[in-house]
Amino acid sequence: MFKAFTRSIPEISIFHNPNSPASTNALRLLRSALSSPYPPSRPSAPPLKFDLEVIENRPPTPDQVRTILSYLPAKAPSGQAQTPSPDVLLSAHPTVDSRPTNPEGVVQLASQNPNALKWPIVVDWHSGKAAVGDVEGVKSILEELRRKRDGEA
Repeated sequence: MFKAFTRSIPEISIFHNPNSPASTNALRLLRSALSSPYPPSRPSAPPLKFDLEVIENRPPTPDQVRTILSYLPAKAPSGQAQTPSPDVLLSAHPTVDSRPTNPEGVVQLASQNPNALKWPIVVDWHSGKAAVGDVEGVKSILEELRRKRDGEA
């Protein structure tokens, strides 16, 4: 009966670079999900409810990087779950001449060269999910929110 009182609105952050087409598309998708029917194919569906934090042209902190990495799916060769290396956040941009292997190094490199990061980095802090560098991962996060809203999860 009192379960509704304990629910909180999901918090989603997007580390956004307006020069990145993928980042711009992801931000547009997130804002649309907040203001228009979701999914768009169901005009009678309500918008999703979540708090959206847009962090523009700034990388996550080292602690945030550690958390984000723990939210990313990865498999070790043995098939066991394993936290991915921080370099999964780095792009293949030609100006990236080093590949740090710790969160502090990734943040330092990204602060000096924004092209070093795979933009966007989208994080659902409540569900422990993250997407890096593509819109498909953002769609997956939004679909999970829709499933919870519609009682399917």
